[in-house]
Amino acid sequence: MKNFFPILALITLLIPIITISQNMENEKYNLLTPEEEYVILNKGTEMPWSGEFVNHKEEGTYTCKRCDAPLFESEYKFDSHCGWPSFDDEIEGAVKRVPDADGIRTEIICASCGGHLGHVFEGEGFTPKNTRHCVNSVSMSFIPESQAQEPEKEVGRAIFAAGCFWGVEHYFKTLEGVKSTQVGYTGGHVKDPSYEEVCSKTTGHAEALEVVYDPDKITFKELTKFFFEIHDPTQVDRQGPDIGEQYRSEIFYLDENQKKVSQKLIKILEEKGLDIATKLTPATEFYPAENYHQDYYDKTGGVPYCHTYTKRF
Repeated sequence: MKNFFPILALITLLIPIITISQNMENEKYNLLTPEEEYVILNKGTEMPWSGEFVNHKEEGTYTCKRCDAPLFESEYKFDSHCGWPSFDDEIEGAVKRVPDADGIRTEIICASCGGHLGHVFEGEGFTPKNTRHCVNSVSMSFIPESQAQEPEKEVGRAIFAAGCFWGVEHYFKTLEGVKSTQVGYTGGHVKDPSYEEVCSKTTGHAEALEVVYDPDKITFKELTKFFFEIHDPTQVDRQGPDIGEQYRSEIFYLDENQKKVSQKLIKILEEKGLDIATKLTPATEFYPAENYHQDYYDKTGGVPYCHTYTKRF
């Protein structure tokens, strides 16, 4: 008996800790009704033909009631006349199979939160996939196809140096398909340089422009042609009255395709007799310039003094 009270004290101490842990775990998920808890947490079964999704035909995605993870697409659903929604497939990785407590059936649970869904049966011949996920309606929610979010559209990115970045940005902003621009510094060895440091010609950085664009409206090739036409690509470490390595002509390519496109355009210009000084360099970290440099001519009402448009292609 002498060990009983310390053990009892330890149990008394652990109970609130376990309770707090369980509460924190539950807070990560959606609140459930008593009926939903009975099925999802306690592995119960709803009455046959009682669920809202038994005869449901709408197109969309069935998700976990507890954690909102996508489980089944509507195209997987079929009529098995068993009284519960039936699916002959699952979204890859969404459903986990575990032995049922009855030792006979195979239970299916949400792979994300472990919530009980129902059972899976094979070999019944209902569909060519020969599989039936028998799922409780109460374990699921539904997102109609009309409400599903469209995937975010991919954008392109390019980095150009062509002299004073004020003028380069001014011209690129006029192009349809350019979503955003940002002036900054890249190509050197100093981390997060200031404008004064770049102007000291000790950082190796160039004044550059980062262009974010819509590939459906403008291509990298079109952007690069424009780059060669708004500055003089034959000048070395300068552009007009601006002199120094920070004003060099350079394309910082982000992949092999950008490199090949740039090489082909340089070859075309060289075949036209131009001695191209533009460098091709793998892109490294791009450091945004100070705020007063961004959209400079929009803020000041000025116009570029060392950039003009010259058609070259």
